[in-house]
Amino acid sequence: MPTTLIEPEELLPHLEDADWAIVDCRFDLADPDWGERAWRMAHVPHALYAHLDRDLSGALTSASGRHPLPTVAALARTFSRFGIDRAVQVVAYDQLAGSFAARLWWLLRWLGHREVAVLNGGFAAWERAGLPVSGAPGARADRQFVPAVQAGMLADTLEIERALGSGALARAAPLLIDARSAERFAGREETIDTVAGHIPGARNHPSARNHDAQGRFLPSTQLRSLWEATLARQSAAAVISMCGSGVTACDNLLALELLGLKGARLYAGSWSEWIRDPQRAIARGLGSV
Repeated sequence: MPTTLIEPEELLPHLEDADWAIVDCRFDLADPDWGERAWRMAHVPHALYAHLDRDLSGALTSASGRHPLPTVAALARTFSRFGIDRAVQVVAYDQLAGSFAARLWWLLRWLGHREVAVLNGGFAAWERAGLPVSGAPGARADRQFVPAVQAGMLADTLEIERALGSGALARAAPLLIDARSAERFAGREETIDTVAGHIPGARNHPSARNHDAQGRFLPSTQLRSLWEATLARQSAAAVISMCGSGVTACDNLLALELLGLKGARLYAGSWSEWIRDPQRAIARGLGSV
């Protein structure tokens, strides 16, 4: 069963399959209701809608980033409501490149469900292929999702602080890779968070590098070349992936998984959590890219 990417033509025969759940994750940070509005107008037939803030994130706190992880119990309830259990193949998509869909992909894997794939190229690819769309709300019977938390998939702020304080980040052990654009990483522009820059010692690999102009993942040889340059002979198992709030970082984790480079972890709080404490160090400029 697909565990990384699926092509539109591969999904098409499974639209009526009760053991396949399709989840629309379209979202716009600047207009949080846009994705649900778009889903109501047209979506892959039988797709349910997952809202980044309501379904794929937890409650904000004074110490958290912008999109903290949901509690395990809350996420298990959401997946149960989506009709997902161990027998179900999940396919997630968003509008184009897949960063929001990759968040769902990662969350399911974090709770031990590996049968989940991202639609390559998203809803745009589905439409380009001339495949059917629907405006009817998706509906699935509830199933019981039983989580099996994979604790080793996460890193937290305390670990990053300790690594920075010990000089480990400077030695790329662990290897902190930031998925934000080069402009935000360098601190030249910041349109989302209140502080610009990056964590000292981090390397920049914008998630946009993983995709072509149509939002599809690059061919594996090209993708591998880019990642080999970023890793610079370091093991993927040393990678901690971050971004602004733990969303586009999942796109980088999916890219590594596509390449068979396993063991990378997510810093879910990411930059927006790091800057909650003004005493934490920040750097500006491109540094390691």
